[in-house]
Amino acid sequence: MSSIGAQGGRKPEDPAEAAAAGALVNGAAIESLGRMLESVPAPLFALDRNRQVVAANVAAGKLFGGTITGRNLLAFLRHPPLVDAVEACEAGRSTEPVALPESQGRSGQRRLVARLQAIRPPMASASVMVLIEDTTAAERALTLRRDFVANVSHELKTPIAALLGFIETLMGPARDDPLARQRFLGIMRGEAERMNRLVSELLSLSRIEMNEHQPPAGRADLGNILKTVRDSLTLKVEQRQLNLVFPGLAELPTIPGDPDELTQAIQNLVDNAIKYSPDRGEVRVGYQRIEDPIACREKLQGIRSPKAMIALSVSDQGEGIAKEHIPRLTERFYRVDAARSRELGGTGLGLAIVKHIVNRHRGSLDIDSEPGKGSTFTLFLPVEA
Repeated sequence: MSSIGAQGGRKPEDPAEAAAAGALVNGAAIESLGRMLESVPAPLFALDRNRQVVAANVAAGKLFGGTITGRNLLAFLRHPPLVDAVEACEAGRSTEPVALPESQGRSGQRRLVARLQAIRPPMASASVMVLIEDTTAAERALTLRRDFVANVSHELKTPIAALLGFIETLMGPARDDPLARQRFLGIMRGEAERMNRLVSELLSLSRIEMNEHQPPAGRADLGNILKTVRDSLTLKVEQRQLNLVFPGLAELPTIPGDPDELTQAIQNLVDNAIKYSPDRGEVRVGYQRIEDPIACREKLQGIRSPKAMIALSVSDQGEGIAKEHIPRLTERFYRVDAARSRELGGTGLGLAIVKHIVNRHRGSLDIDSEPGKGSTFTLFLPVEA
């Protein structure tokens, strides 16, 4: 017979039983919260009012070097602005994202931001959710975009200013001077051609970048490509009295790739070699098939198990490039000697275009140069997709 209290209710439960039941309920809530956090790929953890981590996903553990559940926030992330933001969030005030101290990642400095959200009502004792967002790529993209706009504006401003100046002169003091008119029109044509080259290469770079993550589906005959490049540059070679040396074109294979893009990449390299070689010098295009698996994996990181690759090199006898400049040569608008580059008709985009074409073909570009000894640019391209 069950016991009935004085007021007809059930007998009060034993305090130990009540605590055990509460623990089971809280444990189930924590487990549910943990499953919820694991569904988010970014580092995410929940704090109680004592700043203890109630639950965290695997990404948060990897970021902070191990299991953080049960630890105090200050034990693994001692950052006063974040603590202030947690207190503000618990008090019901809105908070802005908190920039965390920069950390060192595999590819350099990482920029992390913490975003806080109050849990109303608290779940499994958790009162604040903390999401860690890696903003490195976004900030880098913003910086690149800002620099790109500034560089394009600078590159276009110079020829436009020159054109406007000559137009004003032709409309005024030189209106009736045929010799001045002829000379100024020649300069204006050169500046217009420079702007045209810049716009063409910007459009080309934009198109290549847009397709960079899509491997080319066609086939490219390297022999035909080199023949096209050689024929298109014959006039420049003859004007400079250069010796242009090509390998036996019949020996070159057909590889996976976009023929037009590979033609553009190789032509950019050979054209650069011609520009920076001394008159009566030599520009040499070399070819080698490499089947060493270790070398192939090193140079063709975009392919899981490469069987062989082609090393296509372009060497000149120019002034060479100091080592500190080499890592930046494929950046947009980067020039070792800006004045000389513009004088030779360069836009500062040629090697950036080559880099993106090579990336799309899952290959790599090596640059070897030494002041006074010339430069060698080598494309490594897979023989099979």
